[in-house]
Amino acid sequence: MQNTRDKNYTEWYQEVISGADMAENSPVRGCMVIKPWGYGIWERIKTILDRRIQETGHENCYFPLFIPLSFFVKEAKHVEGFAKEMALVTHSRVRIDGTEVKLEGELEEPLVVRPTSETIIADSFSRWIKSYRDLPVLVNQWANVVRMEMRPRMFLRTTEFLWQEGHTAHATAAEALAEAKTMFDVYVELATGPMAMPVVTGEKIETERFPGAVATYTFEAMMQDGKALQAGTSHFLGQSFAKAADIKFQNKEGGLEHVYTTSWGVSTRLIGALIMTHSDDDGLRLPPAIAPSQIVIVPILKDEKDTAAVMAFCEKLKSLLIGKVALGEGLRVKIDTRDRKSQDKRWDWIKKGAPLVVEIGPRDMEKGEVCVVNRMNIKEKQFLKLESFAEGAADQLETMQKDLYAQALSYRDKNTRTDIKDFAEFKAYFGKKADFLPKGGAGFVRAYWCGDPESLKVLDEMAVTVRCIPFEQNPKPGICVLTGKAATQEVIFGRSY
Repeated sequence: MQNTRDKNYTEWYQEVISGADMAENSPVRGCMVIKPWGYGIWERIKTILDRRIQETGHENCYFPLFIPLSFFVKEAKHVEGFAKEMALVTHSRVRIDGTEVKLEGELEEPLVVRPTSETIIADSFSRWIKSYRDLPVLVNQWANVVRMEMRPRMFLRTTEFLWQEGHTAHATAAEALAEAKTMFDVYVELATGPMAMPVVTGEKIETERFPGAVATYTFEAMMQDGKALQAGTSHFLGQSFAKAADIKFQNKEGGLEHVYTTSWGVSTRLIGALIMTHSDDDGLRLPPAIAPSQIVIVPILKDEKDTAAVMAFCEKLKSLLIGKVALGEGLRVKIDTRDRKSQDKRWDWIKKGAPLVVEIGPRDMEKGEVCVVNRMNIKEKQFLKLESFAEGAADQLETMQKDLYAQALSYRDKNTRTDIKDFAEFKAYFGKKADFLPKGGAGFVRAYWCGDPESLKVLDEMAVTVRCIPFEQNPKPGICVLTGKAATQEVIFGRSY
């Protein structure tokens, strides 16, 4: 790779994506074409998460891409939060006459291209829910959304992206709050387990909440440039959307009440999180639980007379591996049969982040051996007997999964400051926007904050925000790092994507 994390982190990130052949920019600014390897990673995330979503009692469904603008207007806080990002459809036909384009069929009401589905799902809930017997309603959809992004970056901020969004309705605030926390825990399990990504969990401060939410729970990960990435959120929406859409139910006593709702979602931004949490200067590194192919077998075919025997040896290895279990699932094994030089194929898979790459040539076959490259250390090749590798492959993958998490956790902990006590130290640490170094120049600061929104204005020149109020708090009071006033809660400060 031409760029490294130290040399140019932004360009390194783009190089990892192109080198792994994950995605490319589309003709529409801010949109991307997700290629098979990139989409395979998303499908792994989707498969794991969808299983947990359904295990927790939710059903998948689908709601329309187009939403009447009036639905957003009903919920003033919601439209205020999305107004600048929304794409509108205003006409139904286009007439092209040479180079002249005319719009025809103006719609009576503009349609919003789905930026999120609270409003249209609330409309459906208002018809579905009549009695306490209809509750709770627990639904989820896998879909695409559109938010007109001014500063796009693949897998981090794109005009169109893929996600899942869960929406639920409940009879009581306590039930809805418990639901929001349950799904939040599911997300954290995904991040810290299959994704091997340590996170800080907590609640957003009022000014950072999802538009219309009573409480927003977030999990924040530290990328290798010290910046935070909001990886996913879960929202307790109270009754705001229910009142806007008039979602009422008859309670057991015969009275009418508004329901309490939640929403929660994660997106293809998780792929960006994976890239920036684990990758190195040779390209992508994938946790084995997420890799579409965990073991890639590369035949070395230099002479046609050896082809049949080498391929048979590769198939034998695959058959020995298939059926073995690592990380709770059967191994995913691929033989690369492309008509390319073996060294080029090996390097392709290293850049793609395949956990184990196995090369097999005529001499290896004669010795009954395989040459194994572990993505954690590509400079060290292992020459193992066929059966020995097959027996130990699952253990290698499980060790790699743990090691990736340990590396990321160590980086985060080393770059989290808990000893900064006043604003002078705080400002010296973060400096101004222009002072930020690509790697190691800043990270998280955990410190006391008094809770006064006005005090946050001093953060603007440093491009720093409050990432969350961590769930785990120091029971002792302290002094606000920004104002010097008495404070009772600690927060995480940091720069973010």
